[in-house]
Parts: sequence; structure tokens; C-alpha cells
Amino acid sequence: MKKTTRILALVLALVMCLALCACGEKKTNGTDDAAETSDLAYVQDKGTLVVGITDFAPMDYKDENGDWIGFDAELATKFAESIGVEIQFTEIVWDNKIMEIDGKSIDCAWNGMTLTDEVRNSLECSTPYCTNAQVVVVSKDVADQYQTKESLEGLKLAVESGSAGEEAVLALGNDYTAVETQADALMEVAAGTSDACIIDLLMAGAMIGEGTSYPDLVYTVSLTEEEYGVGFRKGSDLAAKFNEFFAAAVADGSALELATKYGVQEALIQD
Repeated sequence: MKKTTRILALVLALVMCLALCACGEKKTNGTDDAAETSDLAYVQDKGTLVVGITDFAPMDYKDENGDWIGFDAELATKFAESIGVEIQFTEIVWDNKIMEIDGKSIDCAWNGMTLTDEVRNSLECSTPYCTNAQVVVVSKDVADQYQTKESLEGLKLAVESGSAGEEAVLALGNDYTAVETQADALMEVAAGTSDACIIDLLMAGAMIGEGTSYPDLVYTVSLTEEEYGVGFRKGSDLAAKFNEFFAAAVADGSALELATKYGVQEALIQD
């Protein structure tokens, strides 16, 4: 009788151990599954939203202390706060943004990103939040010669690699130099190593003309009209979360206030 009791006690202990292990495994797997199926949960679990950017005023650029500021930079910071995480900005080669997101070295691309077909097909994109255009920038002293698309024939252009500007120059068929940033494209024109460049209208408004770093440059031809959005991993629930956040920011006026601070209020989409 005592032997049978001991055996029964051992069996019960074994069953309890197996049950506890199973519960622990289920709990662990549940957490892993949540992280795998929810990008929001993944970001909240690690505590940071890593944003891929380039130096692109007035959306993302550094102040005198070396801190990232700009319309997108502040909007991204406020979004990170709304989901309870810290913000981390990482400069990337813009042409590599999709690979960087897929590899999880960044969580999103948020840098005045034009919603091209490639971007929409490869990433989970937010609803558009700003309008924009691609414009041709030339030296002021020759601007009157380049007022139409046809007049651009034969010009050597500079564009940011992987940008909407590169798509625009490919459509034109001109020879071009691909550089890392739109700021580099402006430097090409200022240095005379390219005849003109194609950059975003919002950047042109902030970076060229009287009172800027490039007072002798102007923009002439507008090549495309486009929209900006934020790009997350394909299937990411962060896109819907941003849409909710931005709709609320438009409704309470904080989005317009921020846009006005950086001079992009005319481009803000408030529908």
C-alpha cells in the first residue's frame, strides 16, 4: 500500500511539472507570437522607434547642437511618445530604405518620403500627410533659359539616389549623377559639376534663394506632383497607429501648428 502511494505521488508530481512547463511554454510562445504578428508590440517591447532619415530640411536636419529637428523629426518624436517609446534617428542611404526596414535595422522611413509605386508595393505606408513636387534647380543667371521640360534637354542633372527625383530624371532621359542626399545634389549645382538638380519643392523653398545657403540658385520647372507618407514593414500595424495619431493631430490643430513652425503649412494634408 505504501509503495502504491509513493508511485501515485511521483506520477502526480510529474504531471504537475509537465503542466507547469506547458503553461510556461505557452506564455513564452504567446509573447513571441504577439511580437511576430504585431510590429507595434515589437517596437514597444524594445522601447525605441528607430526612424531612417537623411539630412533634408525642412523635414529632418540638425540644429546647432547636433540634434535632429524639422517637421518630420518632431512629428516622429510625438508619435513615438504616443505609443510609449523613445525615438532614435538613424541616417541611411535613402536608396537602401526598403532593405533597412526589412532587415529591422530601422522601423520606418520617415523623411519626406514620396509614395511611389515601388514604396507602396514594398512597404506598409501611412495615409499621405503632405503634398510635394519635384522641381528643377538651376543657377539664377541662366534660369530664364530653362522654363519648360523641353528646355532641359541635354542638361546634366544631379539627383538623390533612390528618390522621386531619380524617377523624374529617368523619365526625362537626361544624363545624371546620383548622389547620397538632396543636399549633395544642390552642392553639385553650386559647384558647377552639374548643370541642374531635381529636388523636392519643400526643400527648395527652405534651402535656395535670398536669405538661404544658396542665394544664387532658383527653381524653375515643376516636373511631378506627389504625396509624402511614412513607410513601415509590410503588414505592420504601426501604419494604422500612425494614421490614428495624425488624424487626431489634425483635429486638435497641433499638426498645423507644427507645420507652420517649419513653413510647410501649405503642403499639409488636413482632410
